[in-house]
Amino acid sequence: MDVLIWVLVSLLALVATSITVVVLIVRALVKRVRRNRALASAALRTRAQFSSGPNGKVLKLRVRLDESLASGRAAIDLAARGDGPRGELTELFRRIEHEGAALDLQLRLMQSEIDSGVLSAELPAVADRVEQVAALVRRLRSAVASGLAGVTDDTLTALHSDVDREVAALRAGVDQLRTLNRFDRPARPSDLTQTTTSTVRDKGTRS
Repeated sequence: MDVLIWVLVSLLALVATSITVVVLIVRALVKRVRRNRALASAALRTRAQFSSGPNGKVLKLRVRLDESLASGRAAIDLAARGDGPRGELTELFRRIEHEGAALDLQLRLMQSEIDSGVLSAELPAVADRVEQVAALVRRLRSAVASGLAGVTDDTLTALHSDVDREVAALRAGVDQLRTLNRFDRPARPSDLTQTTTSTVRDKGTRS
């Protein structure tokens, strides 16, 4: 009897240990997914696609906010790699990103609301805030695009000038080389015959 009890206790301990390990692994994976922006965004979009009602609208607002901030982040990264003027764009995006993070926390809180009536009443105001953030990101991206386009236009203009100057120099060099070759070319036999004949004629005329 005692042996059976010990066997049961051991099995229970083994099961409890296995469950604990599985829970810890799942928590670690969830944390990793949350830290990975790409995976977190993909998971959020998937949840939004399969959700309906007010809660589904909240998830779609979170997707809209996340995509807007991601596009702004990409624009700032490109601006940082380029040679164009950046001004205060990086600092401005940090402020936009900070407001977007606070708005995302508000949306997460709304996901836990069990009263659909309260949730529906709060949605229009929050949706308007999300659109304001999206509009700010669009203006920021437009500013980055203008800076990059200005640098690109100036660079292309300079390249056109350099190419035209190089082509003109090459043409002048080719023309000069042709002229030198014309003077350095040895006389052909026909040319020598014509020259001798002309000399003989001149002598005959003089005599």
